[in-house]
Amino acid sequence: MGLTFRKLHPHFAAEVGAVDLRRVADRATLDEIRAGMDAYAVLVFRDQPFADDEQLQFATRFDGTLHAKTGASVLNRNRFGNEALTDISNLDEAGALLKADDRRRMYGLGNRLWHTDASFQDPPGRYSMLSAKVVPPVAADTEFADMRAAYDALDAETRGTLEGLRVHHSIAYSRHVLGFEFSPEENEKLKGAEHPLVRTNPRSGRRSLYLASHASHIVGWPVPEGRLLLRDLAFAAKGARMVVHQLHLAARELRDLVGEALRGQRGAVLGRVDVAHGKFLGLERCSKRQTGRDREQRARGEAGHRSHGFLSP
Repeated sequence: MGLTFRKLHPHFAAEVGAVDLRRVADRATLDEIRAGMDAYAVLVFRDQPFADDEQLQFATRFDGTLHAKTGASVLNRNRFGNEALTDISNLDEAGALLKADDRRRMYGLGNRLWHTDASFQDPPGRYSMLSAKVVPPVAADTEFADMRAAYDALDAETRGTLEGLRVHHSIAYSRHVLGFEFSPEENEKLKGAEHPLVRTNPRSGRRSLYLASHASHIVGWPVPEGRLLLRDLAFAAKGARMVVHQLHLAARELRDLVGEALRGQRGAVLGRVDVAHGKFLGLERCSKRQTGRDREQRARGEAGHRSHGFLSP
């Protein structure tokens, strides 16, 4: 019996019927999930009690090699011992809350910006997966914008202008916008990557804009002019209500998200979190530990996450 998909938004996002991803290994079901990603760009899987190794194993079965080159890896060692499982949280190695001025927490604030995961790497990420482990009792939406619909909404003249343009993506740039500074040694490890501004899904043929906070400039254009165009495109995508969808991470309702951020020549969605963000194949996930300090965690309105990524071909 095949999977079922219940559409959650007029343009994108769907909830997948009951399935235990820990048990999914057959090619037919994996292909159904992949086809669902092509169609909806964001998929919701409820009640997925992944252990860390189980999530990594599913990710590998689904799409092969995982991304392990995260920006956070230049700051400190991964507390889970595997760079393919990125910790996006406000917890330190001992599970205690980071101080408000901790450099790791300052870096993590960049996840509140609209972004496409791993666009600053070459090859970029293909999918993202968010597994919610601990969710604060305050508003902490993960938001997605359908960049396919954003491209479809452009007029013919604008589409023509974008044809053939390439963009440099840099996580150092997106953090710098917020005032975060890297050392010369760290900057050397974060040189970024170039990608087409418009990407095409090789299976569906749909085109999408490939940009967000990591997009630092258009290659070959004067920097101010290129940044203005990128800014206008991003605002158009985020401002159109039809292309923005919020998924409320209610701890008792939502356990896993699989959202396609990038795949091969495509970049289907942008994502951000109001207070805590996670996304993709990477897999990004909420931290499994909160250490019982709920009151302070609640006051800050933050939670932990982990993520990892798949490599594009």
